[in-house]
Amino acid sequence: MTPLIGITTTMRTPATARGPQVILNAGYVEAVERHGATAILLSPAHGQDSLGRMLDMVHGLVLSGGEDVDPARYGQPPHPALGTVTPERDEMEFAVLAGALERGLPVLAICRGVQLLNVALGGTLYQDLPSERPDSLIVHEQDAPIDQRWHAARVEPDSCLHGIFGASELFINSFHHQAIRNLAPSLRATVWAEDGLIEGVESMEHPWVVGVQWHPERGEAELAHDKRNPDRRLLWEFVNVARTRAQAVVG
Repeated sequence: MTPLIGITTTMRTPATARGPQVILNAGYVEAVERHGATAILLSPAHGQDSLGRMLDMVHGLVLSGGEDVDPARYGQPPHPALGTVTPERDEMEFAVLAGALERGLPVLAICRGVQLLNVALGGTLYQDLPSERPDSLIVHEQDAPIDQRWHAARVEPDSCLHGIFGASELFINSFHHQAIRNLAPSLRATVWAEDGLIEGVESMEHPWVVGVQWHPERGEAELAHDKRNPDRRLLWEFVNVARTRAQAVVG
């Protein structure tokens, strides 16, 4: 049974375009389809009824990376270093996440996705790490190419993510200037960077809801034959959980 994975997108209007364009890095699609799933793109251009029908079809949800979450969503004024916000995307992803949790869909939240997950469940964010955590020894917007890993992280031994990775230490990439500040009450932090920043979370209320601050879709293709690759293991596990759901629905 081929699982269908909904992946959230954003919208932009380039100067040369006649109207808004739906945007998604292809790596998200390639990462889930490499493990036997089929990607379904969810965009801010879709109406609420269409999004609901698509959620009824899919067997898992990926909240993708991208621009900053509007700080008004967690009751804060914008920081001077706040990046681009897209209210249409925020509205779509908050609604899609609520619908996915209501349906019991497995959710994998990546980079911006884990930030949005945290805000949606009652947490807050650092709006700009360089200015709000100036003493950190880690630069979280790496200078290295996107296919390289940047810093170490520690994994909680008795966590779902530890079971997936089979390791207590990781070496991960890092492409973000925002991150979780106050953790949402229903989330559990299970991965931390060397400077104490939260890098991975799991839901304590839903069966398979996982968020990571790094980009596993970028590291997953690295040594694709190596089953010890933590990013490959994470994406395989997510697709496998979605596949189990798809088989149960058919059964």
